[in-house]
Amino acid sequence: QVQLVESGGGLGQAGGSLRLTCGASGSIFSINVMGWYRQAPGNQRELVANITSEGTTNYADAVKGRFTISTDNTRHTVYLQMNSLKPDDTAVYYCRAKISVRPGILIAYWGKGTLVTVSS
Repeated sequence: QVQLVESGGGLGQAGGSLRLTCGASGSIFSINVMGWYRQAPGNQRELVANITSEGTTNYADAVKGRFTISTDNTRHTVYLQMNSLKPDDTAVYYCRAKISVRPGILIAYWGKGTLVTVSS
């Protein structure tokens, strides 16, 4: 059983910063990629950023230059540092990871989400 647990959401101000954390626990053989998605009311869930086990990162255009994704592979943890926040960043942020529980088996897991609200 694998679980992803997010923390760090809350209320931020425009121009301010927040940091999200997601920890993976359970029977983990290896982690292929970890990332963050977000879903604003009335919108589809969209990719924010992800990072591979080799450290390759990918960002949505809307957050490039403002958000930074990083990992602590030893702890199976991924972080999202969000700077220069905008009201448009308001959404529920979900952690997602592709995890092997044993060799050859790769499964995508989701966290339950953490709400980020940015006031103007």
